[in-house]
Amino acid sequence: MKYPFFLLLVLFSVFGFSQKSKIDLKNIEKSLKNPDSPYNYEKLIFKYKVYPKSLDSIEAQYLYYGRNFREDKISTLDDSFKSLADAFKQNNFEECIKQGKILYEKDPTNLDILLVLLRAYDSQKDGSNFMHHLSQFRSLTEGIRDSGDGASEKTAYLVNSVGDEYILLNILNIGKDYERGSKVAKDGMFDIWEKDGRKLYIKILYLDL
Repeated sequence: MKYPFFLLLVLFSVFGFSQKSKIDLKNIEKSLKNPDSPYNYEKLIFKYKVYPKSLDSIEAQYLYYGRNFREDKISTLDDSFKSLADAFKQNNFEECIKQGKILYEKDPTNLDILLVLLRAYDSQKDGSNFMHHLSQFRSLTEGIRDSGDGASEKTAYLVNSVGDEYILLNILNIGKDYERGSKVAKDGMFDIWEKDGRKLYIKILYLDL
C-alpha cells in the first residue's frame, strides 16, 4: 500500500538525536505480561490510547515490539485488513474510518492501520483525531528509530514486518536509488540497503522461526 507523502513530511521534522537502546525481546515479553511491571501491557496501552504524547521511547518500544507476543494482532493478509485496504484505494475515507476504528480497537499499535486512519481523518479535516493518532504513530516510529543506528548488523534497526521496514525507509528518506541485499539471521532477516558505499542495516523479526 502506498501512503501519501504529507505524513512523511510531517515525520521528518520530529526525530531528534537520542540514546539508542538495546532491544531485549525476552524481557519485553515477560514485562508486558507481569501485572506488577511498569511495562505491563494494560498500563502501557492505556497511556498510549489516552495520553500518547506522554510515552517515552522505552515504553513505545515495549508496545511496538510486544506485538510479536500478542495473539490478537491483525495481519495485512487478513480479510478484514484487505477490506480496509480496498476502501483506502477507492478513496472511500468514511468507510476507512468505520472499518479502521474497529481494527484499531483490536490492534491499536498496528502502523498500517494508523496510517490509513491518519489519511482518512485528514481527508475529513478531523484535526483532533488526526493529531491524536499522529502522536501515537510518532511514538511507535521513534521507538523503532531508537532501536539502533543501522550502521551494522549488531546495531541494525529492528522492525516487526516488511511493511514497517518500508515505513522506516520513507522516514529515513531511503529511496529507490538504493540497492537491497538480504541475509538470513537466526530470528529474522537482514536487509542491507546500499548506495555509494553507504550501507543501512534493517532487521525484520521473524520470532516464530
